[in-house]
Amino acid sequence: MHRCRSAGCPARSTTTRRTQRMLDQDLLPTPAEVDAQAPLSPPLRAAIAAHRETIAAVLDRRDPRLLVIVGPCSVHDPAATLDYAHLVAGAAARFADDLVVVLRAYLEKPRTVAGWPGLVRDPTLDGKGDLAAGLRTGRAFLVEAAATGLPLAYEFVDPVLASHVADAISWAAIGARTVTSPPHRQLASWLPMPVGMKNTVGGRVDLAIDALRAAGLPHVFPGIGRDGRVAALRSSGNPSAHLVLRGGPVPNYDAASVAAAANALTEAGLPSRVVVDCSHGNSGKDHNRQPLVLADLADRIAGGDRVLAGLMLESYLSDGKQYPDAHPLRPDLSITDACLGWSRTVPLLEQLALAAKRRTAR
Repeated sequence: MHRCRSAGCPARSTTTRRTQRMLDQDLLPTPAEVDAQAPLSPPLRAAIAAHRETIAAVLDRRDPRLLVIVGPCSVHDPAATLDYAHLVAGAAARFADDLVVVLRAYLEKPRTVAGWPGLVRDPTLDGKGDLAAGLRTGRAFLVEAAATGLPLAYEFVDPVLASHVADAISWAAIGARTVTSPPHRQLASWLPMPVGMKNTVGGRVDLAIDALRAAGLPHVFPGIGRDGRVAALRSSGNPSAHLVLRGGPVPNYDAASVAAAANALTEAGLPSRVVVDCSHGNSGKDHNRQPLVLADLADRIAGGDRVLAGLMLESYLSDGKQYPDAHPLRPDLSITDACLGWSRTVPLLEQLALAAKRRTAR
C-alpha cells in the first residue's frame, strides 16, 4: 500500500487536523503582577481578615447574627455591579445588628456542557477567551468591590486561578459540579476563609459531607505560587468549611431536609451548621420562587432554628435575565441565572433581619 510521506500529502493533512488539539498558548499575568496592578491597601487587607473572622464566628454561633450572601449570579458588567454593591453596602449597614451581608462577586461560571464561562475567562463576551485581560479586569473589580466595605463571596471554579483572587475574598464556595473533585477539596483546605461546599447537582448531600471532611484535613498539592511558578502548596485544613444546601431534582430547604443534613453532619463528627441557597434547585431555577423559599426559612429562624446559619440569594439591579448575545446588552440585567431586582430584595433583607432578631431574643 502506498504511504504518502510528504508534508503536503492530503492524507497527512487530514490526520494532522484530527490530532492537532494543542493550539497556541498565551502567557498569563502572575498573581503578583495582577496584585501590583490592582493592589489591596493595608487597611483593606485588614478589613478582609476581619470579615473572614466575623463570618467564621457566625458559623460557629459565637456571633448570633445571620449570614446572608446576596448578589448577581455572575458579574458581567463591573461598573453596574459596583453600583449594585453600593446599594448592598447601604443595606448591610442598616441591618448590621442582625445580619452579616456578603456580596456575591462571582467571576467564574462552571458549565455542565457549554455556556458563557464568566468574566475572567471571557471578559469581552465574544468567545475570544482573553484570560489575561479577564484576570486584570476581574482583579480590579474585586478590589473596588471590597473598598465598599462589604465582604466578598466567590466560587472557585479553576484552582489554577485561585492565587490571583483569593486575597480579596471573605467567603468561598465550591460548587455543585466540583464538590466531588479532589483538587477542589484540597483547595478548600488551603483557602484562608470560610468555604461553603454545595450538595451535588443530583442532590447528594453525603458527597458534600465527604468534601467537608477532606477540606478539614492537611494537604500537600500542586498549585500556582505568587510568582506564577507551579509550587507545592501546603494546608493545615479548613475548620470553617460548611455545608450549603442548594437543592437538586427536588428542593432540600424544608425542615425535614435540613434536619437530615444536620444529623448527617453530626454523625460525621462535623458541626451541624447549614447555609441554604434560595435559588438553583431550591427554587426550581425560577427567581420568583426565591421569596417563597426565604419566607419558609425566615419563619424557622424566627422560631429559634440555629442549624440555619445563613442564606444565599440571587439578586441584581433589575428583575429577570437576558441572554449574553442580546443587543443591546443591558448592564443592569443578569446574563446567567435570573435574579430578583433590588426593589424586591430589600424587603427580603428586612424579613431576614427581623427573623434573626427574634431568634437572638429567644
